[in-house]
Amino acid sequence: MIKDYFILASREIQRRKIRTWLTMIGIIIGIATVSSLITLGQGMENAITGQFESLGKDKLFISAKGSSLSAGLSIDAIKITDKDIEIVDGVSGVKNTAGMIYTSGRFEYNDQVRYNLISGVPLDIEKRKLIGESMSFKIKEGRPLNKGDSNKVILGHSYYEENKFGKTIGLGDKILLQEKSFKVIGFLEKIGSPPDDNSAMIPLDVYQDLFDKKDEVGMIVAQIQPGEDIDVVSERIKKELRDSRNLDEGKEDFSIETPGQIASAFADILNIIQIVFIGIAAISLFVGGIGIMNTMFTTVLQRTKEIGILKAIGAKDKDILILVMIESGFYGLGGGIIGVIIGVGFAKIAELIFIRMVGPALLSIEINFILIISTIIFSFIIGCISGVLPALKASKSDPVLNLRYE
Repeated sequence: MIKDYFILASREIQRRKIRTWLTMIGIIIGIATVSSLITLGQGMENAITGQFESLGKDKLFISAKGSSLSAGLSIDAIKITDKDIEIVDGVSGVKNTAGMIYTSGRFEYNDQVRYNLISGVPLDIEKRKLIGESMSFKIKEGRPLNKGDSNKVILGHSYYEENKFGKTIGLGDKILLQEKSFKVIGFLEKIGSPPDDNSAMIPLDVYQDLFDKKDEVGMIVAQIQPGEDIDVVSERIKKELRDSRNLDEGKEDFSIETPGQIASAFADILNIIQIVFIGIAAISLFVGGIGIMNTMFTTVLQRTKEIGILKAIGAKDKDILILVMIESGFYGLGGGIIGVIIGVGFAKIAELIFIRMVGPALLSIEINFILIISTIIFSFIIGCISGVLPALKASKSDPVLNLRYE
């Protein structure tokens, strides 16, 4: 009966515990690496997708072409300007527009210097609100920037809870940005992204003077009117910007994307990284398979007489073949189960550490049971395949010679 194969195979594995563990190490390492990388990758993808979906389906992001993953960053090659904001604002179907820009700048406080992001945002209430929704900016303590503010700054959450400069920064304190004094009027809630949580936010016109970026913005956020088709409005904006910038169709030096498209771009990069790391982890699985094959060749040699007895009492070649392959499959199965437990456990521990140190914005682990079951089945198959050659050798052996083997 089929269950007899499994009983005999499991007894043999239990009888040689040290060999069993040594044989499974390669599979355990490979499966643990694969399962943890996939789980972490999916967790990052889920978190990023969730962040962008929370922005809503009524926003478009216009930025310099090639800067989709760093929209808003000040670059010298292609410029998005205040004139472009006016063009977008006048397009049919657009409800509101706002521009913002950021770059790395010099922070000085308590005679200590750091370099972090400095963002320029509009002071108009509706435009400021639109940027806040798009960038997940929320005030934790203090007040937002208002019209009339010039040398005022809002700092990221890290400055609220940490002594970044060896001294706590409080509301009303002065901090130097690009060697210019700014008064701290607020702190942002934690976003979960280290660059954002370590950033500073100042009025857009002040930023443009501070960095000599007259009339320049890094990104335009456009909110469409309710009931409008976002793709249709996107095409209208694209046409108006082409005409304004004297560009031919297909030669645009700007890009227009929805939050979902930006999230998809992040997901594509994560998938490529995962494939590379999984390819590296596959080497461990290959080594593990070679280890199983080596163990099974040794096992077959040690059990030569036993195989001869089985054949003498009626066991057929296929019975010996199945028995050896199931035994090798058990090595893969055991390694797979342990590897998955270690891999998923590592991913969950990494999530807890990440949330505590950074925040939940960039990592959200969900246990994928389909992935777990598929990985375990895959590891069992690897074990079976690794046992094919030893199984064939055992099944084709001469029972007479096996019985005479010492």
